[in-house]
Amino acid sequence: MQNHIKSLTPSNIVAHLGHIFHHSGSQAYLGEPVTMAQHMLQGASLAEHQGHSNIVIAAALLHDIGHFTSDFGTFSMDDSHDRQHEVYGAKVLAPFFPESVTQCVRHHVSAKRYLCATRAEYFSQLSAASVHSLKLQGGPMTALEVSQFETNPYLQSIIKVRLVDDGGKVANLKTRSFKDFEQLLRNLVDEHCTKPF
Repeated sequence: MQNHIKSLTPSNIVAHLGHIFHHSGSQAYLGEPVTMAQHMLQGASLAEHQGHSNIVIAAALLHDIGHFTSDFGTFSMDDSHDRQHEVYGAKVLAPFFPESVTQCVRHHVSAKRYLCATRAEYFSQLSAASVHSLKLQGGPMTALEVSQFETNPYLQSIIKVRLVDDGGKVANLKTRSFKDFEQLLRNLVDEHCTKPF
């Protein structure tokens, strides 16, 4: 994966992400009734429909990209260990997107654990695949983990991404295409990569 990351630049990262959507997105999504691409596009479309910021829309669109960039491949219902797709996704995106986007990608799994610990009704709304992955990811957070997680300055955006992630599992739902979000992504990349340090 390292050599592949080195070949990415601000000018080709969006095209690279589009290539993943078009050529790998038809894979089944973790035991859900949607493909990987449908799931991520549904999340982004839902975020847009709910009036969330471009940061949340972009993070919702890209939150599971690590399933395709991880050294460990995509999740399976037969897995007995977590593949940490959120870590690998954030790592690929970090050179090109604002921290506010990559933090949402990096912590959308932690947000599930957080919500299970802080909202009594949340766990009952999870799909079977999400319950299975939750077990691999450490289960609901402890009180100490909750306290630490709540110090993240992007907490509210992370939770918004998590909730639209959960909502992006509807069979045969019409959404916008990846192409419809390309300019939004390019704008974020341009802003991040040209800002003074």
